[in-house]
Amino acid sequence: MSKEILNLEPKAVWKHFYSLTQIPRPSKKERGAVDFVIKFGKDLGLEVIEDKVGNVIIRKPATPGMENRMGVIFQGHLDMVPQKNSDKVHDFEKDPIEAYVDGDWVTANGTTLGADNGIGVAAAMAVLESKDIEHGPVEALFTIDEETGMTGAFNLEPNIIKGDILMNLDSEDEGELYVGCAGGLDANIKLSYQVEPTPAGMVPYKLSVTGLKGGHSGMDIVLGRSNSIKLLFRFLYAAEKLGVRLASIDGGSLRNAIPREAFAIVAVPSANTAKLEAEVKEMLNVFKAEFSATEPSLNFIAEKADMPTSVMVLVDQKKAVRAVFGCPNGVIRMSDSMLGLVETSTNLARVYTDGKAMYAQCLLRSSVDSAKDALADKISAIFEMAGADVQLTGGYPGWKPNPRSPILKVMQDVYQKKFGKIPEIKAIHAGLECGLLGGVYPNWDMISFGPTIRFPHSPDEKVNIKTVELFYDYIKAVLKEVPVK
Repeated sequence: MSKEILNLEPKAVWKHFYSLTQIPRPSKKERGAVDFVIKFGKDLGLEVIEDKVGNVIIRKPATPGMENRMGVIFQGHLDMVPQKNSDKVHDFEKDPIEAYVDGDWVTANGTTLGADNGIGVAAAMAVLESKDIEHGPVEALFTIDEETGMTGAFNLEPNIIKGDILMNLDSEDEGELYVGCAGGLDANIKLSYQVEPTPAGMVPYKLSVTGLKGGHSGMDIVLGRSNSIKLLFRFLYAAEKLGVRLASIDGGSLRNAIPREAFAIVAVPSANTAKLEAEVKEMLNVFKAEFSATEPSLNFIAEKADMPTSVMVLVDQKKAVRAVFGCPNGVIRMSDSMLGLVETSTNLARVYTDGKAMYAQCLLRSSVDSAKDALADKISAIFEMAGADVQLTGGYPGWKPNPRSPILKVMQDVYQKKFGKIPEIKAIHAGLECGLLGGVYPNWDMISFGPTIRFPHSPDEKVNIKTVELFYDYIKAVLKEVPVK
């Protein structure tokens, strides 16, 4: 299935992308990919450096006559988001991605594809390997753990990189040049609770919210998709009148993915089983009506389950349900300065219980630091009123646009000359590594671009084949026009 990718153009890019699909590389488990690019660089006889956290830097000298150009750093991350459909058997730490060609796109069989950011990494590798591309001094910076903590970017050492211009290859719309991004912050929540034996006369049910699209919690948050956790807790709040008792919760999976599925084990008095089942059907109709355009496959069911030995004591259950039900989620504010850009958002990404505590995780994003901080305070206040402990971690800055960027002017001119139109200049509501990297190297001129990728961070992820060719041709053309030092 996957090997048909090797026949796509440009073969120089797709062969490396295919190799990456065969290497398990979920975030924090990307050692195989690190070793792969190290061997790749050494086999080419290039200078290769692995830093203290596992970032890899590969240097290639300028081609003859281009030695006086500013140094270009191609940057991409080696890890990928490990998301799969619930019915797909796949171990992201052991199994290769089953990528295949589907019309104009490359996608994967029931899992994320890893085009985010495997295509960017593959393009940088193709430049390093090339013998017919004119370029000045080139470095490739391959970072680790971008998706779950930006560990590589956070720990990049000053003075280890020699170049002047950072070209981040992690954007997802061909024909667009990105000059800014949002900063982020994690809210990690723990709400302890007491349990009691499940009361007599109760009937157990498993509640399941499934069929949602999910997606990237930054790029796709503006699309109005639903959040499976929010839907489930909306029902739990409404169903309190039926005497529903909560035993366990498991919703969402990754901090930067909009939750697609959520499950709960509950018990209800036997006299109210018919009412519960009717309430679930009615709520499904409500959900479907509200999200008919964005979530056509949404489903919500109640099915009989094994009896739980214990449930939350009622006072703790009410605190937990109200806190999650009231937690902000989605777009908080749109940008005043850039039409159509989300300024501030939050994704309630994960909620689960372990019999002693309920854990929740939110990923906050904003291009305005004060707005991000205020949102963090609001979420903290809601959960602290319920008695939870809230830890705010992993904060990283945004990337402020520089309209006078020299490389931006070059890339605009090259794009117009090569493709006959002016590229769009945008900022992105996602956590590109540029903000962190620019903090370590404040003199860098930075830009981000890439081919067209749809539905990253979800099993529907796909990359457009034609735009990969345009993307790589554009890289080659830009390298010829990089300014002199």
